[in-house]
Amino acid sequence: MTHENSPTDSLSDGDSARGWRAAFPPAQWLRSYQPRWLANDAIAGITLAAYGIPVSLAYASLAGLPPQYGVYCYLIGGLFYALFGSSRQLAIGPTSAISMLVGVTVAGMAGDDPARFASIAALTAVVIAAMCALAWLLRLSSLVNFISETILLGFKAGAALTIALTQLPKLFGVQGGGHNFFESLFALGGQLPDTNLAVLGFGLVALIVLLLGEKFLPGRPVALVVVIASIVVLSVTSLADAGFKVVGALPQGLPELKLPGLRVVDVDGVIPLAFACLLLAYVESVSAARALAQQNGYE
Repeated sequence: MTHENSPTDSLSDGDSARGWRAAFPPAQWLRSYQPRWLANDAIAGITLAAYGIPVSLAYASLAGLPPQYGVYCYLIGGLFYALFGSSRQLAIGPTSAISMLVGVTVAGMAGDDPARFASIAALTAVVIAAMCALAWLLRLSSLVNFISETILLGFKAGAALTIALTQLPKLFGVQGGGHNFFESLFALGGQLPDTNLAVLGFGLVALIVLLLGEKFLPGRPVALVVVIASIVVLSVTSLADAGFKVVGALPQGLPELKLPGLRVVDVDGVIPLAFACLLLAYVESVSAARALAQQNGYE
């Protein structure tokens, strides 16, 4: 007695195959990948890494974490998105708004304990990952359409002001201080007479080059050129002795993989922070991915 596949069985098998391919996008695009694309993809990857590494160091500083944490975040995010992401051009990594949100919130929970700060930030990342997996299983992606664009613009504007204020003391070469926006603003104003003119001049030149590059050379890696030029200048001159702070050597290799120390009070505080980071990251990435897909003619 033979068994014949019914149309229902074929339909079920087709749905399973499509579901598996949707969950693991390389199963779709690897079949049509052409070897002649590899050279351009390699150049794009090297360029992205060269630009992303200094940016990730800055975002780690913004989040109040050691600089190597930004590199770890950029590396792991890029690897996982290559396996499970659906956009062909989107680059995944830390952003200024999320880094600022984590830094400000975790600072209020950890106090002045750097180890506790790092543990809470790591716990936040674990909770965000769990929330992402749950949202994917429950197919909650359509909920992003109900988030008000006005609220997001307001948050980003506030984040931009906060980020600018946290970086201005570094531009002026002063210590800074304060626990909120206005305290930090008044602290910066009081320290302006102590401005390090060498640091300020160097920073202003870099800003001017970036602005001119954005205006006259759009799409070119001007920021990367500025970073490389800064490294060269500080390496071959004595400007490093004039009050410039440098990152220094980073730890080699990857950190030991382990769960952060857990406390009930930490979990209670981390959940709303993780949810806010998830919403912000999802809205930013989906909007960028949709724009790239529309521009390049794919879904």
